[in-house]
Amino acid sequence: MKTAPESTTIVRTPLRLAAFRRFVLANLISATGSAMAPLALAYSVIEQGGGSGSLGLVLATNTVPTIVFLLAGGVFADRLSRSRILFLGNLLAAAAQGALAVTVATGHATTASIAACGFVSGTAASFTVPATQGAVAQIVPAEHLQQANALLRLPSNAVKVLGPVAGGLIVAASGAAWALAWDSFTFAAAAVLLLGLRLDAPLTRAAGVLVDLRAGWSGFWSRTWLWTYTAAGTVLVAAWLAGFQLLGPLVAAQRYAGARDWGLIQAAFASGLLAGTLVCLRWKPYRLLTVAVAAGGALALPLTAMACGSPLLLVLSSASLAGIGLDIAIVAWTTAFQQHVPQTEQGRMSAFNGIGERLAIPLGYLITALAARSWDTQGVLLACGGLIAAATLLNLCVPDVYRVNRLVGVEQ
Repeated sequence: MKTAPESTTIVRTPLRLAAFRRFVLANLISATGSAMAPLALAYSVIEQGGGSGSLGLVLATNTVPTIVFLLAGGVFADRLSRSRILFLGNLLAAAAQGALAVTVATGHATTASIAACGFVSGTAASFTVPATQGAVAQIVPAEHLQQANALLRLPSNAVKVLGPVAGGLIVAASGAAWALAWDSFTFAAAAVLLLGLRLDAPLTRAAGVLVDLRAGWSGFWSRTWLWTYTAAGTVLVAAWLAGFQLLGPLVAAQRYAGARDWGLIQAAFASGLLAGTLVCLRWKPYRLLTVAVAAGGALALPLTAMACGSPLLLVLSSASLAGIGLDIAIVAWTTAFQQHVPQTEQGRMSAFNGIGERLAIPLGYLITALAARSWDTQGVLLACGGLIAAATLLNLCVPDVYRVNRLVGVEQ
């Protein structure tokens, strides 16, 4: 549901909706802090004398609660006001990052305290992620959903190009505490903006949480296109994390000019994401889910190029194409999801889908650890690229994929 005034307004672009502008601004502000946070978090561990083991513990405590509480977040997103959930979730994240900034600034940070703050932030994310997915469909009319999804990603992708650089400069000049403090401020500012949306609860009924959860699982499993996309996406994300995020810097050090060339590769990928968003503002494919599945397969390109020792220019081009494909896949998938899943179920369906993506993080690192015992880096990269290609092709063999298309008469 939307507020009464905007639900009857005829618009040509979602940016004409005050609620959507507020939503975009909140996401943009939050993205500036989130882009700096990973680097600041890593250096907050390093500054207190922690090594790779301490950093791994901190990252794990941030990820685990998101997986554990995500289903609960999905249920509440279908029962309560999503704007209130987003407000409370961002406020909780602001408090966690603010506490972390204070402990780092005063020299009292320890691995345990950093991990505790990460646990709170991860818990907040488990409730805001499902609420975000459904909130867009409540704010924006169906005919503008793809444009809205692309517009939401446009500033976020732009920040991804500049944010890490700005974060690095801030950390280098004044320490991690200032970057963490900025992240806290952006969460708080986003919370205030999101509270102003005042979205109604999508569903009100007396059924218990467990009843809703069982009904959600039944709905998830009954949609073959949804669970097969989730399964394929888990494999795809795991292989991408293992091949690009984990092995990429090692390959850059072994075969290219180290950190300089790896920075260029990452910049090419981020630029591709931005270009993919611009494509989605203009191109509105009919076969939404088919495009989402096929475009995601482009992630295999840079892994294969690096495994084959291709010239840097070819690796940069393939990384850019991977970014374009990934962003097209995300926008097309999100639009298909919003158009084909009822408002009253989007929180739970988003949670079940999101668990697969988050399970891919430890799965990807486990794949790398096991494969590294038998293969060299080149072999692992080729295997990761092959897994992405195989998952894409298998998903394209699912008949339901070709039935989830743009609704007739919508966004033509």
